[in-house]
Amino acid sequence: MSVADVGEFGLIDRVTARLGHGPACLLGPGDDAAVVRAPDSRVVASTDVLVDGRHFRRDWGSGVDTGHRAAAANLADIVAMGATPTALLVALCLPPEIETGWAEELADGLAAEAAKVGASVVGGDISASPTLTVAVTALGDLGGRAPVVRSGARPGDVLALAGRTGYAAAGYTVLSRGFRTPKVLVEAYRRPEVPYPAGPLAARSGATAMIDVSDGLLADLGHVAEASGVRIDVRSDAFEVPRQMRDAAQALGMDPYAWLLAGGDDHALAATFPPGVELPETWRPIGRVTAGSGVTVDDADHEGPAGWDHFR
Repeated sequence: MSVADVGEFGLIDRVTARLGHGPACLLGPGDDAAVVRAPDSRVVASTDVLVDGRHFRRDWGSGVDTGHRAAAANLADIVAMGATPTALLVALCLPPEIETGWAEELADGLAAEAAKVGASVVGGDISASPTLTVAVTALGDLGGRAPVVRSGARPGDVLALAGRTGYAAAGYTVLSRGFRTPKVLVEAYRRPEVPYPAGPLAARSGATAMIDVSDGLLADLGHVAEASGVRIDVRSDAFEVPRQMRDAAQALGMDPYAWLLAGGDDHALAATFPPGVELPETWRPIGRVTAGSGVTVDDADHEGPAGWDHFR
């Protein structure tokens, strides 16, 4: 059946029936608004939007995949502030001819990704639209800590990374060329593996600045460098090119470091730590912070794109 067959409220019933309730949810879907516990008295909030044909393609992945991608993009922003995610709000705009099964799969993916961090989908909205669009707002709790912002990096800090980069960008390139393998790259694009625990852990370990790597490592580090008034240098030898990525790059005529340094959608976390501080588990050093401005690679300007820009 299509969503036109079941109608707005029938679709809402089908979707909400698939959503669980996390510990922070005091009142979930079904009322005018949700009620979410906020023990810290401050709420961390972030919004992201995925547009069919722009951020995902239904012939490249299932509704479940899209749900995972949509939730991960927002949950990663919350942990990048050093907070713990608590809830998601989802607005879904879709053409009437879309099958209800796809929307139900989307709900499954959203719920499954949120459950990884103990969060849940607590409400949202549904509307008809000629373009399939998924807009997600994530909420989080700081647990009494100060947020880790982009403007705290200082000369002498160590630049570190949690998670992986380049996999999703390589998977996107593979899919765009009409291939479906290597599987590890394609699956990385369909469902990012976000290092969720690393964000709050970095905050507790004294991280001075942190950011979710969504548009590309160099591009996102550029935001940290600008906000902090520093220069950030990335060491290319800190990145090992995995075999599948090396083989795909050779077959497609690509430079794998273009994926590793400028590819987005993996949602790794990049942070700076004071010198002498022992990096927490899952974090590895990849560079340093110095006086100056901008982002360099091996102390030289980077040639080529630094990351994704929607309007370029």
